[in-house]
Amino acid sequence: IGRGAKANREIGAPGRPVQEIGAPGAPVPPASIAATRTPFYESRKNALIHVQAPPLPMICRYSLPVCALAFIFGSTLHAETPPSPRGDAVIRAPYGSSEIVITTTARLAGAIHSLTWNGREFIDSHDHGRQLQSASNLDFGTPIANETFNPTEAGTERDGTGPTSSSRLLHLVAAGNALQTTTQMAFWLPPGGKSGPNPAKNTAVISDHLLTKRVRIGVPDLPNVISYDVTFGLPVGEWHTHAVFEALTGYMPPEFSRFLQFNPQTGGLDPLDDTAGEIPRPIVFAVPEGTHAMGIYAPPQSAPKMTGPTFGRFRFAAEKVVKWNCVFRLRDPSGIAPGEHAFWMFVIVGDLAEVTAAMRALHADSGPR
Repeated sequence: IGRGAKANREIGAPGRPVQEIGAPGAPVPPASIAATRTPFYESRKNALIHVQAPPLPMICRYSLPVCALAFIFGSTLHAETPPSPRGDAVIRAPYGSSEIVITTTARLAGAIHSLTWNGREFIDSHDHGRQLQSASNLDFGTPIANETFNPTEAGTERDGTGPTSSSRLLHLVAAGNALQTTTQMAFWLPPGGKSGPNPAKNTAVISDHLLTKRVRIGVPDLPNVISYDVTFGLPVGEWHTHAVFEALTGYMPPEFSRFLQFNPQTGGLDPLDDTAGEIPRPIVFAVPEGTHAMGIYAPPQSAPKMTGPTFGRFRFAAEKVVKWNCVFRLRDPSGIAPGEHAFWMFVIVGDLAEVTAAMRALHADSGPR
């Protein structure tokens, strides 16, 4: 694949099956860490971005979350469609002697192109797949296959390293340390394209699937933690029984070569090999000397017929990139109803000791996994 490492959406290296390291829902020993801080998971529900948004276009016939934005921000819907937002935005917040800075671009339809802290770039943004972004893969009425019905936030395989995205940014608000976007996602494969031997199931370039994300740098007492909430909007008129939500993935430079997993019993990190696949425990990527690290954590989240989170790690040596992801799976033989599926996660940045401490605090607040 052009970016070399956009893992297959069921979800592994291009053209080869995933080796599941921990099956979704596999039991994990209970944590022995007592909560010592006031939980902030309830307060996160109120952490919307309270800034005035411009009038929204008439896209509410497609998405309840987008309609909700109009209510939240007090906007008035107009019959005429205003110009689409550009997609270039920067949010930032201090941490330690530096700042955490997140940048989105129009080229990626508002997906996150860059995350920097303390003099280092954490994202290997190359084509329209190597970003900090979200995607889904669905069966579309036939057995699910990698990338074959794969709405992707930043754009399509054929967008390549070009200056534009086939995804359509519908809404963007950025202020201070907070960001919110809604995107109509393009399919990763073009009509008639293939992922390995499997042909694309989509017959259009752009899907009817919407993604809304809310990103905020800093949570109470943890300034190096980025809250990251996403909502996938599944449209009417499609038949699915199996959906894989890559709620978030991060493609990182290859120098983040040290893979680790959070141990809920000790509150520390254990080594993790680079066999491609998913495990039930949150993971951390770090540079060998430990001066810069990034972790992904998601608390337990329950929904009918949904499994996850599981956490994947992949090393693509030839393409010189590493990837982590946070994945949820939904199966319903009677059919997945159209509607919204929301997930919340936390991205942690700092040196290795700081990332470990923040992950321990998040785990203590969320209870045993």
